[in-house]
Amino acid sequence: MLLAAVLLAIFKLGPSELLRDPDAPPVEIMSVQRVLLKPEGIILKVLNESPDPVTIAQVTVDDAYWQFSVDGPLTVGRLRTATLTIPYPWVTGEAHHIAILTSTGTKFEHEIAVALRSPEPDLRHLLLFAAIGVFVGVIPVALGLLWFPVIRRMGRSGLDAVLAFTIGLLLFLLVDAASEGLESSAMLPGAFHGVALLLASAATAYLALEALGRWLARRRADVRASEAPSGWILSLLIAIGIGLHNLGEGLAIGAAFTLGEAAFGTLLIIGFTLHNATEGLAIIAPMAKERPSVWTLVKLGLIGGVPTIAGAWIGGLVYSRPFTVFFLGLGVGAIAQVVVLILRQMAREQPLSERLVHAPVLLGLLGGFAVMYLTGVLVG
Repeated sequence: MLLAAVLLAIFKLGPSELLRDPDAPPVEIMSVQRVLLKPEGIILKVLNESPDPVTIAQVTVDDAYWQFSVDGPLTVGRLRTATLTIPYPWVTGEAHHIAILTSTGTKFEHEIAVALRSPEPDLRHLLLFAAIGVFVGVIPVALGLLWFPVIRRMGRSGLDAVLAFTIGLLLFLLVDAASEGLESSAMLPGAFHGVALLLASAATAYLALEALGRWLARRRADVRASEAPSGWILSLLIAIGIGLHNLGEGLAIGAAFTLGEAAFGTLLIIGFTLHNATEGLAIIAPMAKERPSVWTLVKLGLIGGVPTIAGAWIGGLVYSRPFTVFFLGLGVGAIAQVVVLILRQMAREQPLSERLVHAPVLLGLLGGFAVMYLTGVLVG
């Protein structure tokens, strides 16, 4: 209550207003959050990032003033959005330059590099994005699961190498997701605190998977809550972590088509398909000494691959930068927690300081990272 009284006094007295130069121009920051190209014209979704309201006065397209309509008042409040509809006859395959002028004369520019019609949220595009998710996420992960009969015949050194290979795969995914998250968070308006959002979502995923692993461990009679989880539980958590990461990949593919980057989107599909072919191996590696049913393997494959479909739908039909950062953070936290769990499992039989220096383990670790790096070159 006392704090509320202090805040009320600050708002009433307005000390910052007393320090502001009355002749100084207002601070105006406006960003284009999304562009849709439809038969009726160009649709812009803009966000006011400045501390004061901003009034939209005029719009130019390719250096020509053009009529436009807004879904609300022309004056946009702080952290408010407005949708502008510009009936401009855009041309497929060509570049278009858009500028938004405010009442103070400030200009905010945006360029459409290659004009392509934006996907519509209809059945056709839902099925197309679902098919992309199947080819990118579900099928490659399923192909990786086919290594299970080979892994079951391996000896102790071979299994250590496969587990280390899994760690190498996941470490690359961790670095890749963290890099994408930081890049996406830097594109967010400052008021959203992109890095804080990324870290908060990563911590949420890490703690949620940690709690899930312990709950599952307590439900199995052969594993106590204080021990590392069994192979099936670890495989399940790896599948969840990879699924969250594949959700981010689906977002990237869907957003590429939404933003008119069709060629880049096709490259992402090919690269991610190769990229994900090894993820199924990471899922089944902890279960090498168990006898899971075929249905168990199918469920693990779906958990790891199906989120790619959801990501493609979100990125292609309801693209949002804050959502992108949030989901990428979930992938970072999930993969980090899975890496920790695998290291715990390896440390049960022998200290990590001794186990990690064995030649098969080192080769597997470097090999997993190298394979993901080489396939990731196709995406980059």
